[in-house]
Amino acid sequence: MKTALIRGAVCTLVAGSLMACQPASEPQVKDEQKQAMQKLEYPVSAKGEVVDTYFDQQVADPYRWLEDDRSDETNAWVAAQNEVTQGYLQQITYRGQIADVVRDLINYERVSAPFTEGDYTYFYKNDGLQNQSVVYRQKDGSEPTVFIDPNKFSEDGTVSLASLAFSDDGSLAAYQTSTGGSDWREVYVINTETMEQIGEPLQEVKFSGLSWYKNDGFYYSSYDKPEGSELSEKTDQHKLYYHKAGTAQSEDIKVFGHTDEQKHRYVGAQVSEDNRFLLVSASVSTSGNRAFLKDLNQPESDWLVVKEDVSSDVSMLTSNGDNIYLVTNHEAPNTRIVSVNASDPDVANWQDLIPEKENVLVPSTAGGFIFAEYMEDAISKVYQYTLEGEQVRTIELPGLGNSGSFGGKRDATQTYYTFANYTTPTTIFSLDINSGESTVFNKPAIKFDGSQYVSEQVFYTSKDGTRVPMIITHHKDTELNGKNPTLLYGYGGFNVSLMPSFSSTVAAWLELGGVYAVANIRGGGEYGKAWHQDAIQMKRQNAFDDFIAAGEYLIAQNYTSSDYLAIRGGSNGGLLVGVVANQRPDLAKVVLSAVGVMDMLRYHTFTAGAGWAYDFGTSEQSLEMFEYLKGYSPLHNIVAQEYPAIMVTTADRDDRVVPAHSFKYAATLQEYQQGINPTLIRIETDAGHGAGTPISKTIEQFADLYGFTLWNMGIRSLDTEAKEAN
Repeated sequence: MKTALIRGAVCTLVAGSLMACQPASEPQVKDEQKQAMQKLEYPVSAKGEVVDTYFDQQVADPYRWLEDDRSDETNAWVAAQNEVTQGYLQQITYRGQIADVVRDLINYERVSAPFTEGDYTYFYKNDGLQNQSVVYRQKDGSEPTVFIDPNKFSEDGTVSLASLAFSDDGSLAAYQTSTGGSDWREVYVINTETMEQIGEPLQEVKFSGLSWYKNDGFYYSSYDKPEGSELSEKTDQHKLYYHKAGTAQSEDIKVFGHTDEQKHRYVGAQVSEDNRFLLVSASVSTSGNRAFLKDLNQPESDWLVVKEDVSSDVSMLTSNGDNIYLVTNHEAPNTRIVSVNASDPDVANWQDLIPEKENVLVPSTAGGFIFAEYMEDAISKVYQYTLEGEQVRTIELPGLGNSGSFGGKRDATQTYYTFANYTTPTTIFSLDINSGESTVFNKPAIKFDGSQYVSEQVFYTSKDGTRVPMIITHHKDTELNGKNPTLLYGYGGFNVSLMPSFSSTVAAWLELGGVYAVANIRGGGEYGKAWHQDAIQMKRQNAFDDFIAAGEYLIAQNYTSSDYLAIRGGSNGGLLVGVVANQRPDLAKVVLSAVGVMDMLRYHTFTAGAGWAYDFGTSEQSLEMFEYLKGYSPLHNIVAQEYPAIMVTTADRDDRVVPAHSFKYAATLQEYQQGINPTLIRIETDAGHGAGTPISKTIEQFADLYGFTLWNMGIRSLDTEAKEAN
């Protein structure tokens, strides 16, 4: 493909495929920016008189009115902000070129690992630019046929297939759909032979799996429908139901969570593969859960307690006869697998099957074996074990990266797994379970030559001396001259691990000549529960310090400089970069905050936000917690100073981190920005927190993000012919 190259007035051409650029006259660039800034008039954001009192301290919230997502005033503000943002972006002459690069790299056939249900083998496939991937199936080696095509759910691709689950013999399937990326779902049940819909779709389902019991029906979870806005109204009591296929939703059986005695914000169900056991998980936050077990052969029996306290996590891996196998970090921060007799599954009776090791464990099962994936410095290592806990072999992976998707039914003779890193597109391998031999099942044909790039792991020191890993990816001939446009990405929360993966949009940044860095900061799960807990509540600053130190490392090692550094994060990562923009406005030239949690004093009052209290704490918890949250909350620490160029992105149907966070943050930034850099908000319509976003919207979004980034680094043109010319 033609590589789009960053080109300023003074550039160094590296191997005909990369440009490291320095504008010829920085004052001239600043003059251009100043002229653009003078023309940029932000919409008027009216200020109200709302004041909240926390522990006798008053806190003003002048933009509280923007929390009303159904008001005409908010809708008018959104339209006005989008008009200004799009007007600014239109001056970026090469935005269309960036869209072409992103489109070319997304436009390749993507196939999932296959899975067997009944007499059919199923897989997902996207031809390249389809807004949503299509589910195909084939029988006995015949040609694949379309099973479900989500692109037909809506004309613009904004209704997506959220999940798909099959009955025991594969004769029935239940699937969830999401409209505009919303977490609220509809559930349809179909006969897989006739494709006829069975009964009316289930409504108002949220944060739910679909766990079938035999061929009769399935368990699902939801909340009562909010009386106010579905987008922002608080939801705090999750309930588990059993739906018998072919019956009305009003007849669904109440299973768990229907009393006020002990409310849980998240409730889920797992049915064992042999249909004998039902494990119910109940939690009040995103970390830690209670667990209860029922023998479905004795449906009238009482629930048995597996684990009552919520200080740790537990889930069911599989079962074997009278024993169940559990995955837990109880007394094992890096996770272990235990076995216990289902007649008395209390934690006191657990026996180690695969004890905790030095690295974090993520297990799965297939063919009657356990596949134990360990994260060693955020790199995958995989081992095969018997159900008796004996190690069979090490699975030889093709390199340093991230593997996953090991899984299959107990009678399977082969399983499939994926492998990827930042320069290797996701490749699917078939593994013979008995011999351990791997063969390539599907290798994508993408217009990206990963051999031209290097991806290296480094370790740097944070403010308190903690050693933190980071993976840096760039063209193999990149000169470390401090002038490379660099995108630093982070998350740092909720025990989420950022493992190496391939992304077409990241590949586009590399093709544009950029350096891409991912910091595995504290708050994530890369080093287990301890790594997570070292950046929760009163230790949140550790995550911010880790990220700041990552930026300082990139500058100190001459990968880039503050003039060419952009920081990006989404959701909890949006909070991260919002904090860093306040605390270190000199660190980066550009800040890209996506669907961020920006109001740390009120986040717990929206939708399921209260469930994040394990990581964040709440402003109502104590005076000390209130003052700590107020001390870093992105919204409450904006002051009159010069900020970097900031683009806030959100979506009008985000019902997880409600757009009011970004609305209030952007309005306040525009009020206090003292410098010449733009502070814009881009609000996507008919979209949510990110899942199910159509490919067409993804291309547009990254053309805007990368264009905004490079433009504010002073880069005024791209040369898409340079590679061929050289």
